[in-house]
Amino acid sequence: MRVPLTEDDVTVARVLKQAGYVTGITGKWGLGEPGTTGVPNRQGFDEWLGLLNQRRAHSHYPEYIWHNQEKLVLEGNTGTREDFVTEKHHAHDLFTDFALDFIQRHGRGDAPFFLYVAYTVPHDRFQIPELEPYTRDTDWPRQAKVYASMLTRADRDMGRMFTLLQQLDIDRQTIVFFCSDNGAAHRYDGLFDSSGPLRGRKRDLYEGGLRTVMVVRWPGRIQPDTVSDDIWYFADVLPTFAELAGVAPPETVDGISVLPSLLSQPQPELRTRPLYWEFHERGFRQAARKGDWKAVRRAPDAPLELYCLARDVGEQENLADQHPEQVAWFDHYLRQSRTPSPNWPTPID
Repeated sequence: MRVPLTEDDVTVARVLKQAGYVTGITGKWGLGEPGTTGVPNRQGFDEWLGLLNQRRAHSHYPEYIWHNQEKLVLEGNTGTREDFVTEKHHAHDLFTDFALDFIQRHGRGDAPFFLYVAYTVPHDRFQIPELEPYTRDTDWPRQAKVYASMLTRADRDMGRMFTLLQQLDIDRQTIVFFCSDNGAAHRYDGLFDSSGPLRGRKRDLYEGGLRTVMVVRWPGRIQPDTVSDDIWYFADVLPTFAELAGVAPPETVDGISVLPSLLSQPQPELRTRPLYWEFHERGFRQAARKGDWKAVRRAPDAPLELYCLARDVGEQENLADQHPEQVAWFDHYLRQSRTPSPNWPTPID
């Protein structure tokens, strides 16, 4: 079910526009079909190029994309379902061109800018214009070569953006956040070991589906190679960006600003506050974490599983029978942490 954002929803872009930011987005959106209140231009973004529909983002050679609220037909693309094809317009390259142009136009302007680059590689169909540099002396399955080529392409193009920031002399005034929206869909165990010791993958509520790395780059403020074990999640992004921009976040936001943590300052609440997740695809599931304890409920009527991540990051030993007091706490927390939704009804509402 595709439910668009409403006029009352508050996005990061809307918050940053209060601070005078020019806002842009490119890549995959998926929060509003054409003509709805959820399209990016009605949610605080001044400029937009990309794919509105989640399923259309499965192909890297789509038949069309959107530029603001105008459909751009990509002549020569067929939206084929075949893998390993090379058609005329690779979506990733179009997104990168938009990003570089946006930075070039606004990097020396009077107003600060916010650019959200929602790359789709690697995702679903593995389609890439070329396999370089993995065509020779690489005894990998072809799919693995395409996967690696996609990652290399994204890495290359992030480097092009960093170079442009330096050329515009705004490198030290620009903060870059880089992350994935979920854990690896393909583990490639024994080859890339995408999730290492973590259990599960994309769509799971185990750590292999939830845990990702957030890389933050801020020359002159964040020292290179700094590693933090602080625990935060996507609800913290909006209040963090708001503090960086000098504006107040919405009062009802769940997250908190992690700016102190980014600057290597103590922020102990990040390791003690509870975090909550739920997932509706393939049946309603829940998970929560508080400190080193993690609870997972794989179905509405399933018993809680309990893990101590400090000793068992792979979530192999279910400790629920040994710690009934922790199970009781998490059971209460899972029940009171959600508000029933007319769009996403559940058996526990």
